[in-house]
Order: sequence, then C-alpha cells, then structure tokens
Amino acid sequence: MDVRQLRHFLAVVDHGTVHRAAEHLFVAQPSVTQTIRGLESDLGTKLFIRRGRGLVLSPSGTALVGPAREVVRALDVARETVAAVDGLRGGRLRIASMPSQVVSPLTGLVASFVERYPGVQVAVGAAARPVDVREALRRGVAEVGVVATAGPTEALADLDRLPLESQPFVLVARDDVELPAGHDVLTMSDLRRLPLVVGQPGTGMRRVADAIIAATDCRIVVEIEHREGLLPLVLSGVGAAVVADSWRPLADAVGLQVRRLAVEDELDVALVWQRHRLSPAAAAFVALAEEAGRTVAAG
Repeated sequence: MDVRQLRHFLAVVDHGTVHRAAEHLFVAQPSVTQTIRGLESDLGTKLFIRRGRGLVLSPSGTALVGPAREVVRALDVARETVAAVDGLRGGRLRIASMPSQVVSPLTGLVASFVERYPGVQVAVGAAARPVDVREALRRGVAEVGVVATAGPTEALADLDRLPLESQPFVLVARDDVELPAGHDVLTMSDLRRLPLVVGQPGTGMRRVADAIIAATDCRIVVEIEHREGLLPLVLSGVGAAVVADSWRPLADAVGLQVRRLAVEDELDVALVWQRHRLSPAAAAFVALAEEAGRTVAAG
C-alpha cells in the first residue's frame, strides 16, 4: 500500500465514481481502476460496492477513509514543511467557507495571501453550515474554515477561532413590495404578512428568519438549500429574504430594496482551524488574517 493508492481511493470516495475521480486526478480511468484493485489486493478485502452507476463504500472501505486522509495529509504537510525552509514558494491551501463569506471577508484575505505567496495554490470549497465546515476540517478536506454564526455553536467548540467581522442582518425585497416609507431600520412591527424565502436550518440567516416568523404573521413560502438561489427568487417576486449585510452590494446592483433589521443578533464571521494541524501555508494564512485584524483595529 502506498500514498498513490490512497490518493486514488480518496478521489473515488469524494467523487463517487471512477470516471469523476480520474477527471479530478487528471489520469486515465483504467489507471484508477487498476490502482483500486491493487489496493484491495494488498488489503485482502473489497473497498467498494457497485450500486447503479456509482460506487459506495464497503465496511472495510469506510474504516479506511479516516486513516487514509491522515496519511495523505501528513505527507502533504511534510512536503510543504520542507519546502517552507527556503520560503513559502509552493504548496496548497485548502479552505472551507460558508457561501456568504466568500464575498466578504474571504475574498480580501485570499487576494492578500496570493499577492504575498504567489506560489501557493488556494482551493476554496463550499460548506453550507458551520457543522459542514467542522466536518471538512475533521476529514482533512480543508485546513482552515470560514464560518458565520448568529450565536454559540457547539460544533465549533473544540476549534481555534479568530473573529474576523460582524455583519448586521438586512431584509431584501423586490421594489414593488410595500415596506414602511422612511424606515431605514425595520422592526418586527414593520414586518407584516411578508412571504419569506429562507435557506436551510442551521444557519444564522435562518435563525433570524425563524425569529421573525415566531414574532409576526410572516410565513415561509420557499426553503432552498442553494443559497445562490435566494436573490433570484426574491427578484421573481416569490418573497422577501433575510440575508447578511455583505449581500447589500449585489442586492443594490439588481435593484432590490435593502433595509436593515432591528434584531440583536449579528452574523459573527470567524476563521476556524484545528490546533496543531496547520501546514506552513495554512499557518501563514492565519497569521495574515491576524495581521489584517490588527490593522483594522488600529484604524
């Protein structure tokens, strides 16, 4: 068993089919098939069970996933650590981010990082909820996560955390929706009979939307997992939506009304990571974020 076999095994796990794994690895499909068969022969057990056109893990395969990720990650860290002796000139930084935070503040941090370390490749993966970021870190799919919460989250309790910024919540609605004139900030009493488009449970935006529904006669008309679909649904007149203030520039650009909400909660955005598991590239990214925070605090 070698690291190449483990990389191919994990590619099939993550992408679901040999074909997609081969595309991800930039190798021929028969090469992946042969590698998996060789690994199964070395271990004396089947790692996958064919189901329809895809593959699912066997019990033995499921048991191998965690150790395989640890081995591959340890090798990557070792390689990057040696390379960092002469300066951070290569390597790969893996980030898991919730969707809204890709706009702000992650974009600015990544831009600064790439400018400072042009030889490091940055990969940003999507995570819908804080618990998904936590899982990406646990599995070794990402080293650093960007989360946004509107209150304490037990799933993140064992992670190191660097607060980045707080974003107020706003209501976005089509221009033909009647909202109180002259009210830049909307209170609960201003929100009457509004149909709402909401994201999935477990997010800060959904928490605020649920609080509005509990306190008013507003109601959910659409629940959508794909957060990028919120604004198109609002534009189509389906309903209004609660989003973070980082969405304001985009909402303004497409002609939506944007009003701040008079709620105590704000969206607290933070960088999170597992202690003692950072590669040189990830450690440099955390240091850059800390530096940016000190610069903002200094005015």
